[in-house]
Amino acid sequence: MSGLSDHAAVLAWAIDITALLMLVAIALSFIRMVRGPSLPDRVVALDLITIITVGFVGLFAIASDVSAFLDVAIGLALVAFLATVAFAWYADRRAAQFGLEADLRDREGDR
Repeated sequence: MSGLSDHAAVLAWAIDITALLMLVAIALSFIRMVRGPSLPDRVVALDLITIITVGFVGLFAIASDVSAFLDVAIGLALVAFLATVAFAWYADRRAAQFGLEADLRDREGDR
């Protein structure tokens, strides 16, 4: 029976260490999201925060032994994917808009 309790202790340690590392990763990603320097950097940082949050929910499902949290993780991952696609579309349109304006300024400068 001591073998089973050893495995539970190792699992508890692994869950604690993983949760700590995920919190550090979320904090660093949040710093990147705030500091930028560009919009794509912020979008990638936000996507990373949501991915780490999905992992955190999965870790909590393991720790609590409640499989319903995995459904929450799947739903969060789907919403995060759609948000990332929307932000990427917005960034692409914004770059195209500013790129077009830069082309117009260059053409006016040639005249």
